Amino acid sequence: MVIDFHTHTFPDRIAKASIESLSECSGITPHTDGTVTGLERSMDAGGVDISVILPVVTKPAQFETVNRVAAKLCEEKENLISFGGIHPDCSDIKRKMREIKSLGLKGIKIHPAYQKVYMDDIRYLRILEAAAEQELIVLVHAGVDIGLPEPIYAAAERIAAAIRETAPKKLVLAHLGGWKEWDTVEELLAGGNVYMDTAFLEDYISDAQLVRIIRKHGAEKILFGTDCPWSGQKESMERIRGLDLTEQETEMILGGNAEKLLEI
Repeated sequence: MVIDFHTHTFPDRIAKASIESLSECSGITPHTDGTVTGLERSMDAGGVDISVILPVVTKPAQFETVNRVAAKLCEEKENLISFGGIHPDCSDIKRKMREIKSLGLKGIKIHPAYQKVYMDDIRYLRILEAAAEQELIVLVHAGVDIGLPEPIYAAAERIAAAIRETAPKKLVLAHLGGWKEWDTVEELLAGGNVYMDTAFLEDYISDAQLVRIIRKHGAEKILFGTDCPWSGQKESMERIRGLDLTEQETEMILGGNAEKLLEI
């Protein structure tokens, strides 16, 4: 089974505008139209069995709507798993995390750059602790954001500090621990008790360094992810299959590790 642990979609009514806006600010040509249907077409073409969709709550008022839509999507689609979301400025974080759990969602996405809060801020530490109490997965954008490059809210050093403070059990660092910060990732984060995904690596990291980080961190803690629509699912999978990894390591990364973490 192949599981893409890092994808994005938008409601049909705003997908076109959202994709155009994000494409303009990032300079990236999307691989889908940003809709659920577009993602499913990509999955069929690329041989992906399940995709995890990661919504972002950009302001506290979006909490109810984002999580309700995520839960509905999970009920309707067998091949899609949507995480929920929370904003660091939400009130009563523990209660809201219980609400997310009660909706049957398996995890949440947080995005320091879009939420404009540094990763080692006490507000995120509270989210990590509350998520751990509910045994929820937390996936965090890590490193530079191509569309919002400065400041680096999720710098590797800040992520390392947050991990020291909270010792999270189900934390996933997107973009192999920190987009375009991979030297620091190798030094500070690789080998730690967290997961990393392979989303949107493209030509920004060499195969040699990618394999080196995978080996240092442990292939059993690496999750295949694409950031679709910003990377192609088929192309991303082909790259993982072409790396100098064992067949067992490749299969763990492409789906085995995600199956265990998602408990499916």
